[in-house]
Amino acid sequence: MRLTRAALLMGAALFPLAAIAAPPKKPAPKAAAASATAVKPIAYTVRTLPNGLRVYAIRDAKTANVSVQVWYDVGSKDDPKGKSGFAHMFEHLMFKATRNLKSENFDRLTEDVGGYNNASTNDDYTNYFEVVPANHLQRLLFAEADRMASLVVEPVSYASERDVVKEELRLRTLATPYGKLYSIYYPEISYRVHPYARPGIGSLENLEAATIDDVRAFHATYYRPDNAVLVVAGNFDPAQLNQWVDAYFAGIKKPDRPIPRVTVVEPPRTTPTRYTVYEPNTPLPAVLISYQVPPDNNADIPALTVLDAILSRGDSSRLYQDLVYRDQLAQSANTFLDTKQGTGSFVVTATMADGKSVADGEKALRAEIARARDTLVTPAELTRAKNQLITATIESRETADGKASTIARSVIIDGDPAAADKQLAAIGRVTAADIRRVARKYLTDNGSATINYMPAEMAPKDGPKGDKIAVAGTVEVAALKTPSDVEVVKPASDAERVAIPAPAKPVVASLPAPVTATLGNGMKLIVVEKHDLPLITTQVLANGGGAADPADRAGLNSLTADLMTKGTKTRSATQIANEVEKLGGSISSAVGWDAAAVTLQVKSDQIAPAMAVLADVARNPVFAAEEIERDRAQTIDSVQVQLKNPGRLASLVAARTVMGGGPYGHPITGTPASLKAITRSEVQAAYAHTWAPARATLVMVGDITPAAAKALAEANFGSWQAKAAPVAAPKTDSANATPRVIVVDMPNAGQAGVVVARPGIARSDPDFYAASVANATLGVGFSSRLNQEIRIKRGLAYGAGSGIAARRQPGYLAANTQTKNPSAPEVVGLIIDTMKGMGSAPVPDGELASRKAVLIGDFGRDTETTGGIAGVLGDYVVENVPLSELKAFTPKVEGVDAAAVQRVAQRLLDPTNASVIVVGDAKLFLDGLRKKYPNVEVIPADKVNLDSVSLK
Repeated sequence: MRLTRAALLMGAALFPLAAIAAPPKKPAPKAAAASATAVKPIAYTVRTLPNGLRVYAIRDAKTANVSVQVWYDVGSKDDPKGKSGFAHMFEHLMFKATRNLKSENFDRLTEDVGGYNNASTNDDYTNYFEVVPANHLQRLLFAEADRMASLVVEPVSYASERDVVKEELRLRTLATPYGKLYSIYYPEISYRVHPYARPGIGSLENLEAATIDDVRAFHATYYRPDNAVLVVAGNFDPAQLNQWVDAYFAGIKKPDRPIPRVTVVEPPRTTPTRYTVYEPNTPLPAVLISYQVPPDNNADIPALTVLDAILSRGDSSRLYQDLVYRDQLAQSANTFLDTKQGTGSFVVTATMADGKSVADGEKALRAEIARARDTLVTPAELTRAKNQLITATIESRETADGKASTIARSVIIDGDPAAADKQLAAIGRVTAADIRRVARKYLTDNGSATINYMPAEMAPKDGPKGDKIAVAGTVEVAALKTPSDVEVVKPASDAERVAIPAPAKPVVASLPAPVTATLGNGMKLIVVEKHDLPLITTQVLANGGGAADPADRAGLNSLTADLMTKGTKTRSATQIANEVEKLGGSISSAVGWDAAAVTLQVKSDQIAPAMAVLADVARNPVFAAEEIERDRAQTIDSVQVQLKNPGRLASLVAARTVMGGGPYGHPITGTPASLKAITRSEVQAAYAHTWAPARATLVMVGDITPAAAKALAEANFGSWQAKAAPVAAPKTDSANATPRVIVVDMPNAGQAGVVVARPGIARSDPDFYAASVANATLGVGFSSRLNQEIRIKRGLAYGAGSGIAARRQPGYLAANTQTKNPSAPEVVGLIIDTMKGMGSAPVPDGELASRKAVLIGDFGRDTETTGGIAGVLGDYVVENVPLSELKAFTPKVEGVDAAAVQRVAQRLLDPTNASVIVVGDAKLFLDGLRKKYPNVEVIPADKVNLDSVSLK
């Protein structure tokens, strides 16, 4: 259950093994671009029940799943006075008990049958969404209706979830670099009167102030049918859906009292404001400038959407080209359009490159905004932005849940289910003059609010240590008025409890059917036809990857792959970006541990010109010296950001500790020291060792036939005759390194990152599927044992999980979480005990079935989109797995029994040979950890040497 604002603006990771959050990642747009005929309007039916519930149905018989979403017109702006973060905390409690459902039943009804559920809290709404196999639709409707009508609030679950939300605040806001900038300071500087000023995550103090009576009153006030939208999308019978909706929702009473509404209007900002703050564990200075924009349904939003794309969508955008690429002033530079029911924001932000001043960054951002005000954008920029937006919109509608979200958001934010399609048409009509007009109207210097966000080490030694940023005292907030008829709901007795409906007959999913061919030069081709949307994902993979990095050149193959889109014999980096992005496409290059890849996504009507660029990038990179230096500097800055995140650093230390000097031990993107040592000749050699037709595979998935794909492949790759350079022998596998207990001391860290890791297996190991089921039982999903013990039972973390890195060579298994610093020793003990328990007894039949369903369901959803299918097939190519595994996956998972899980758990999950890594503020947990591990090693965070097996 995630907080939308944090996820949207920071991209914060749930688990330490995920990529670190950086300044805002672009969300999918609400509407798309150039022509109204390019994206089909979403076909839906609508009806309103007598109690006011609005019901939207979107039928798609091509999927075997169904999405159920309930959106309530209440969000963080409605948090009661003195209780910011309340709507978000309430969202968590909606997953507990109801009159007829036991606590955590939603996970039994979704995750345990191969689906998933989640929720988010936005300033204007709270939404609850599930995707399940279509035969479970009735069960989800029953459950959603029950929690709308009869939520049970009791002290134990209330206290536990409040602790979980505190850990979420620490994870997303206090432990993540720049977390406070985007989730706390940004809203606080953007509003002086409207309650949008209050951070949706709240504060530790406000969370403590809330009571159980507040929760019950909040539910009675806002969680009512006439304040909700139900959207069902996927494979269902419309008549049956109507019957079920009537059976479960029509009887919910509509209260006879009005719904409280925020009517405050934010006044225009006429005087600029400016703040400077200094925060610990901030790797690089950053600047953020916020401007006011009108509500989302305003006629100027389409032009602002196009301007947003021109400024920062893709590598051909103005901010990237000018601040990041040309001037090398910023490590990243972005804009985002944060529209709402009321006044929203247009934000420009930059994280500075190492050694560059925040003053210069702000000056450059303001110059870009002034340019938008003073001169017309070019026809090429206008076309590029519209095409990018239309492709992104098509991608956002590939799945049933994507279409459901589009309709629901349009209803809640704009009051019109067709708003997204109307904005689509309006974006197609935007002109250069429109863009200049809205820039002049809204993006004024006098209307700006600015934050300079600085590392604590840069604070002046004498005098003030920065400005205080807080919710303005002029913000108007209403107290929560408790209705007179609040019902205290109690769980039904076993005799009175209404039984959950049984699932219907399963809907059989159709699996992709890959067609293979081999070009005359030895290059392999894999094609999957998928004609429901005009999209194609193309990927060129070549054997080789981070595992081949020399011992003292960590990051060599990653840098090499990244540089492939930075110039060829006939195209510059800017030309590559421009040529693909003007088609509405995107191109990227990256490295995995055992392969490198270049990926292209584009509308199917633009595949021919885009394919020419893809082939040029794969065949003819030049690795110009100036590009190497530019990319090296940007990568070092990115690494510095990662090293300030306790969860991410814990994962890097764990890999080095367990894998030692083996192929997967070093950081795949390198370290500052290793990156500085890489030479151009080494980059050229790394490319030659990896990229040749005999080692390459072209994967094409989407709106294309095998014959057309082969013709394109022959035209673009058929003449490629590069000879494969000799491949160096793999590094010695050092996975049998002596287990260690390591504390990395990061003073003032907002949380402790905890990892327990041990040697694992290769993908080719006969125990792979049994290990996958064992790992799913241990730590995949909300119902996994680790998450049950650490989050659900004790509220010690926002989430806890585990993963198996099974690659061409044996990798490792890691269990991980983040928790408040003082609870790190307790969490380490819980992970160790849970891992031990996996091998001590067979997994019960019900739990075993649910964990298999998680794997099968995740696999099924991965194969619903062009990008997902391409990813699965690419993984098979890299891991030397036959494509027949697509059909064999589900039977092999289903064939794993409890005895196999117990056996493999004894082999792979026994923590006796595991290393324990804790990264955090050591003074808050070291003494407790030493009681269990007296020989713990302590390394200061700024002294960790990831280039060395010893870490010193």
